[in-house]
Amino acid sequence: MGFFVTTLIFLLSGILASLLVRLCYNKGPSANLLHFTLVTTATVCCWMMWAIVYLAQLKPLVVPILSDTE
Repeated sequence: MGFFVTTLIFLLSGILASLLVRLCYNKGPSANLLHFTLVTTATVCCWMMWAIVYLAQLKPLVVPILSDTE
């Protein structure tokens, strides 16, 4: 449940950021495309970083070995 909710939050924040960039920095079609591409790339990269960390903690590849000496 947490993975899908946070993915939805990233999606909504990306859409909101795209709309805000479109409203605040409207400087022609080529600049708008560049701004949209930058916002989309930043949102996808942040989501991928979060998803990798979340999934790595959910199912770790290396299991810690506890010692009995302490």
